[in-house]
Amino acid sequence: MINGIKIEICIGNLNDALIASKYPIDRIELNCALELGGLSPSLETLKAVKDKISTPVCTMVRPRGGDFIYNDIEFETMLKDAKNFLEAGSDGIVFGFTTKDLNIDIKRTKEMVELIHSYNKEAVFHKAFDVINDQEKGIKELIDLKIDRILTSGKADYSNILEGCQRINNLHKKYGEKIQLLPGGGVRIHNIKDVVNTCDTHQVHMTSKKENPGGYLELDTDQLEKLLKELQTI
Repeated sequence: MINGIKIEICIGNLNDALIASKYPIDRIELNCALELGGLSPSLETLKAVKDKISTPVCTMVRPRGGDFIYNDIEFETMLKDAKNFLEAGSDGIVFGFTTKDLNIDIKRTKEMVELIHSYNKEAVFHKAFDVINDQEKGIKELIDLKIDRILTSGKADYSNILEGCQRINNLHKKYGEKIQLLPGGGVRIHNIKDVVNTCDTHQVHMTSKKENPGGYLELDTDQLEKLLKELQTI
């Protein structure tokens, strides 16, 4: 935490999680395949991370790229993945379900939340929240479903998260006592202070990444240090 701001970083592999844990990071969102927007990591990756670091870890459950409309087999597999991650010590599960008409999938979200909360862990609804038609309606539904936190850019695209920050702030003012809002999706060195100050949610999600010569995305520690330095000036 820096200046009262809780920091979550999105990580795509084991080595980067170990490196990130050496910085003042409050929480890791563990994924694989960041180049696809982040997918479920392997169970053994989570186990290795939990064995080697003390930083809380929320684990992504997303079986493929693309939309968040899953068939029955995909959904059942996601529940099994989530259970395995929880059994392995994950501090939370990050997921999202929408319907074909781009509303919250109430039934499936309820089932996933009940599983997560049976382990007394955090249920986090990811940026599927940004593709639904009505975020005001959606946040009320997620509160009723007992979601702990929503990752959102306020419907802004990655090139300009600031366009969504006022929307996040408005939702936070109305519902912040009932659910956490975590701004993320396009947080960069040049805008992180404006994101934090405008949203006023006292937490931020970022992905400090660069392309590895091998063709995958990895942690950019130079960028991360600059991001953290910016937070120190708030």
